[in-house]
Amino acid sequence: MRCIGRWHQLRPLQAARANPSPRGPAVSGGARRVDPRRLATEARAVRIGCASGFWGDTATAVPQLIYGGNLDFLVFDYLSEITMSLLAAAKAKSPNLGYVPDFVQVAMAPFIKDIHRRGIRVVCNAGGVNPLACSAALQEVVKKAQLDLKIATVTGDDLMLMKDLLKEVGITDMYNGSPFPTNVQSMNAYLGARPISRALDLGADVVVTGRCVDSSIVLGPLIHSFGWEQNEFDLLAAGSLAGHLIECGAQCTGGIFTDWHKVPGWDNIGFPVVECSSDGSFILSKPPKTGGLVSFGTVTEQLVYEIGDPCHYQLPDVVCNFSQVTVSEISGIEGGAVHVKGAKGSPPSDSYKICATYLDGYRATAVCPVAGCRSVQKGRRTAESILKRMQRIFKEVGLDDFRSVNIQVLGSDESYGEQAAKRTCSPREAVIWLAVHHMQKKALELFSREIAPAGTGMAPGLTGIVGGRPKVSPVLKPFFFLHPKQIVTIDIFMNGKHMETFKEDFNYPPLPALEENIKKEQDDLKDLPTGPCSYRLEELAYTRSGDKGNTANIGVIARHPLYYPYLRKAVTAQAVEEYFRHLIQKDDSDTMMVTRFDLPGIQALNFVLKNSLGGGGIASLRSDPQGKAYGQMLLDFRLRNVPDLKFLVEE
Repeated sequence: MRCIGRWHQLRPLQAARANPSPRGPAVSGGARRVDPRRLATEARAVRIGCASGFWGDTATAVPQLIYGGNLDFLVFDYLSEITMSLLAAAKAKSPNLGYVPDFVQVAMAPFIKDIHRRGIRVVCNAGGVNPLACSAALQEVVKKAQLDLKIATVTGDDLMLMKDLLKEVGITDMYNGSPFPTNVQSMNAYLGARPISRALDLGADVVVTGRCVDSSIVLGPLIHSFGWEQNEFDLLAAGSLAGHLIECGAQCTGGIFTDWHKVPGWDNIGFPVVECSSDGSFILSKPPKTGGLVSFGTVTEQLVYEIGDPCHYQLPDVVCNFSQVTVSEISGIEGGAVHVKGAKGSPPSDSYKICATYLDGYRATAVCPVAGCRSVQKGRRTAESILKRMQRIFKEVGLDDFRSVNIQVLGSDESYGEQAAKRTCSPREAVIWLAVHHMQKKALELFSREIAPAGTGMAPGLTGIVGGRPKVSPVLKPFFFLHPKQIVTIDIFMNGKHMETFKEDFNYPPLPALEENIKKEQDDLKDLPTGPCSYRLEELAYTRSGDKGNTANIGVIARHPLYYPYLRKAVTAQAVEEYFRHLIQKDDSDTMMVTRFDLPGIQALNFVLKNSLGGGGIASLRSDPQGKAYGQMLLDFRLRNVPDLKFLVEE
């Protein structure tokens, strides 16, 4: 889902054609024919449930999907750039670490017998930076349960052995042009769905991968089940969309929904299930008797989550066009369901996107509640005084100053910049957020010891330090570049035994570029009627925001089609950039830092905000390093001088 880069096409797999798996033969190369799997699955859909949207997701998802999802496949998505950084640090401490242990001990071990009994096949990216160790740990669970399961492992995404060579050839970051870093801690390619489908072709009951694009854990099973060819780009785009929608778990079933107050049962929120047909259309729902909500709003919010240009959403297997996707609610289904169709695809590039992480000093964050009158003023003076004291200490012991600092007084509305609510008096409780970055660990250990003294020697009303003395942790920054697919060797193991080497091959006649079948609407927004009304954006739209490195995106979806032209007229890229200018770091040029894209199929807008997260992820010192609140902040945007839109809808 989150992968941005330039991709190319995959050639039909030809290895092991003479050894079809018991679950169906592999995709055939050569002359076009009807794959037997298509005949076998033409009459039925394939059901896939996602039980994890990140490392740390609720353990309640697995049993509800196993016992109530009627699944063919159960998938788990654990990885993000931040997670990969954490796993790389863990592996550096021990060669047996570097994978997601929760997958083995929490998700699989208690339910392994029921998963086997029900014939559910599992696909996950829990391997992180050490997929073979993850599979070995899972094999111990299987052995203890006295089961006979085939556990496939996909490797090849780890490119650490190439770091010296890549540095020599002068690789630069694809987003900011910075040179190849020296302290590289991890380097992984975003692999696609074909190795997963191949592992399933070989009979795997469980497939464990390292880094891959998140949507591939769903697309892989669909390619395997339906025999979709590598050049059937519309189908690959549809399968990628299904994966994109459910890869974040409950985020499409009512989690973090704009209308959160209308979503029941957070304590037992249902996790998503897609029922996919061979033509690429699918129904998205959740298990019965679970909380949450599946609706046009919940699903379209997830559709715009963490994408850039919706006409060119670039993945290893296909370049997706989601601009004309439609989402239709289905009545009469408990908890709600929607029918999704309309994704289009075109050939990908011949490169993988690579994410390397590198060490860039250390960070620490102090979080301190403060109560009483003028709490904001007390909090800010306290934070500034701690920094001033530290600068004096650094000078005395011969250390450099902080590389960067961030002071926020949570509760003061300062995250909104000029859009902050005008207050007549200060709140009587607030929270100090003091984050610092230094290249030397020793400096931050000194800083960590100087927080508690503020409780006796500075402002009254400091009630403690959240989490105790601030922890000093490494700053791992991402570095993105492109790398030719043909140089990346992917290996598939089965129960620890090497089965085959999977190589990308592009020696087949390329298809002509797909023509965009999008009707260009006339830009007649200037002729829209005006009126005396003013609306908060929340009255007219849903929003959802997310991150990719130091870039945030905000999706805005019209609550009614009649609102869409007014949103397009008022919520421009210029207006959004002005709204968030206090959070966007401008470069030296006059280039716009916000770009807007249209999704007329769901009457939505997608805004991409560059340099808006203070470095993003672990590198950011902000309290919202991933822009999770940006969509909520935009809900206060005002549309002025418009007609009575509610009356128009009622008519």
